[in-house]
Amino acid sequence: MENSTNDKFFNDSIYSDAAAQFSAHRLTNHMAYQEGMEILQSAMLEQVCRQRREYAYQKYTAADVQRALAHDQRTPEDFAALLSPAALPLLEAIAQKAQAERRRYFGNSVHFFTPLYLANYCENYCVYCGFNSHNAICRARLDELQMEKEMAAVAATGMQEILLLTGESRKMSDPQYIGRACQLARKYFKVVGLEIYPVNSDEYAYLHRCGADYVTVFQETYDSDKYAQLHLAGHKRVFPYRFYAQERALRGGMRGVGFAALLGLDDFRRDAFAAGLHAYLVQRQYPHAEIALSCPRLRPIINNEQIKPLDVHERQLLQVVCAYRLFLHFASITVSSRECARVRDNLMLIAANKISAGVNTGIGGHSGAQELGDEQFAIDDGRSLEEIYTALEKLGLQPVMSEYVYV
Repeated sequence: MENSTNDKFFNDSIYSDAAAQFSAHRLTNHMAYQEGMEILQSAMLEQVCRQRREYAYQKYTAADVQRALAHDQRTPEDFAALLSPAALPLLEAIAQKAQAERRRYFGNSVHFFTPLYLANYCENYCVYCGFNSHNAICRARLDELQMEKEMAAVAATGMQEILLLTGESRKMSDPQYIGRACQLARKYFKVVGLEIYPVNSDEYAYLHRCGADYVTVFQETYDSDKYAQLHLAGHKRVFPYRFYAQERALRGGMRGVGFAALLGLDDFRRDAFAAGLHAYLVQRQYPHAEIALSCPRLRPIINNEQIKPLDVHERQLLQVVCAYRLFLHFASITVSSRECARVRDNLMLIAANKISAGVNTGIGGHSGAQELGDEQFAIDDGRSLEEIYTALEKLGLQPVMSEYVYV
């Protein structure tokens, strides 16, 4: 099933020139590496994309779902059944099983982090993103003093894990700039994550030496043809380079890597299946790696407040999160502030174990009364750390700032 919002991307006035220029952009091979991009000798991309294409989720029955639930260790075939439409009538049983698995591996703990946007300059042309290079927004980049001011403000709330983000512009946010941010963050936080443009393994190694612990990369959609339609220009257009980012990060020494598809860009069942399979295969190849999954749904962006994932409702989101938990027991599962407070709290109680708090997706919004640069997308849960902490305690969950002890 294809998301009915896809055609709308090319009809809104803000993207009128995207439709006009699409014919020219599509001549650039989105599967061809650009100069300077590291190439890994791996067939994983072909395997994931092939299994995504072959995933015929309508063929699964309630009996297939029940068999998957009965297994202690679930196969990709079990995972496929749990994501199928046949699983929805059994969602209560699936949720109960997922909650038992969550408690088995994570107890009642919930881990906190907050994102810090360092810059919103971007060189890509992604039609669904507020940061895209053709979007008329207020651009900004924090200098070192502003970075430290933001970090001090976040740390003062009690937060001990930070996720550093930039727009995808190597020119405006080069690895040295990001590395300096990591060094500053290490002064204030026990865990430092990165969500930046993909880089080569030696650059990930440099960022790891600067203090970064893990890297998250959203593949957005694992359908390479749809990916080409939505990413019209820039380095992000190169589908395989983005796909292998997690492996390069692990080769660069990162402790953990995160995976996600942006649910609602394309067929969400196939994309959720591909993201889970991708994480599963990387875990098998790098057994030491800490694996994480996010389940973001498409959100309204600046200049287009109508973008919504019309085919990914709350029940489907719960199904995806539970399927991830049952397939990848040890994986950390994050639910972002894209979701409302009620949905986030319920997902923490059932299957997820990591949540963001005190979120601001603009530039400079933590320490100042006014943001320096515009936000990437609209959030739905603007609660502070204290508010979410209290809400989760009332549900019988144990908020955790950090589980890492450095000696």
